[in-house]
Amino acid sequence: MSDKTVAQKTLSIALASVALGGGIWSMHFVAMLGLQLPVLFYYDAAITLMSALTAILIVGAALILLHFTKRTPAVIAAAGALVGAGILVMHYIGMAGLELCRAIYTPIGILTSSGVAILLCVIAFWMTYYHRTNKNIFLGTICFGVAVCSVHFLAMTGTNFVADPQGAEFGPRMSNEVLALGVILSSFVIFGTFLWVGITYLIPSSTEGTLQPSKANPSVEPPQTPSLTGLKIPCERDGGTVFVSPSEVMLLRADGRYTQIYTRDDQLFCVWPITEAMKRLLPEGFLQTHRSYLVNPKAVARFERDKDKGRCIFDIDDVPSVPVSRSKLKEIQDALLVSSGAVRAS
Repeated sequence: MSDKTVAQKTLSIALASVALGGGIWSMHFVAMLGLQLPVLFYYDAAITLMSALTAILIVGAALILLHFTKRTPAVIAAAGALVGAGILVMHYIGMAGLELCRAIYTPIGILTSSGVAILLCVIAFWMTYYHRTNKNIFLGTICFGVAVCSVHFLAMTGTNFVADPQGAEFGPRMSNEVLALGVILSSFVIFGTFLWVGITYLIPSSTEGTLQPSKANPSVEPPQTPSLTGLKIPCERDGGTVFVSPSEVMLLRADGRYTQIYTRDDQLFCVWPITEAMKRLLPEGFLQTHRSYLVNPKAVARFERDKDKGRCIFDIDDVPSVPVSRSKLKEIQDALLVSSGAVRAS
């Protein structure tokens, strides 16, 4: 979302929250539609609605953390743990909506479902956000789906039910038939929001914001690569675009269809894919250490080599070290020695 305005990001996060939070809620109540008890039971409509809204709000809070703050490993883990807790809260609020019977929980059921929810969600978000590629997003989605399903059934395994005909009513009663209609309706909403958000991944980033020649408009010329003198890198900050000089950049890392740029003071998103960054910055003296990384040799403080592995290290704690692929070890080491005698190899 690095190329979107604040309003566009906000809308995307709201829609994604409905899709993810609503999906968690729908999975729970689809499973509950299959629950068979020897006593008649209904659902409290108000509490059932509250469980859905809770899931959506908690997922929204996690997405805001990921897309409106600096995305560090701690932030990713916190967002995953928050969503895991949201699954649990939604589940137990939904169970509190049962009428004419009451759920009785066991400590082992609560502890097991809580541990699995938080652990799997942290793993899912780590896979999806630490290094955003289509493969990692797919694997993270699968892990998230497993988390939602396993939490429900683990929690239900540790749950018993007793008849409670005198239970207090909070809202109007809702039968399984009415609940089924609600789940079907919510599924259409979820599918719609999922498609709305997901369609943005089909837009090629390399042509975004540019005019391309076409049969309908043959007079439009393709964009020209700017001259090396005065080259600036377009980055996103606080909903706006800033232009960074290559001399300020320490490293670039591929981030799905975009790149992340590290300077001495900040971490920014750039709308260029890594291939575009290579085309523009290799002539500026940058080095490709790995298929997903570019480094400014003047910013490298130390080069370390351990057998067939290597890495470039910087003198800023918040700037991660950069791996050097085996095929580029000698090339990078030689280039760094030539670039600056201050770079120490070890």
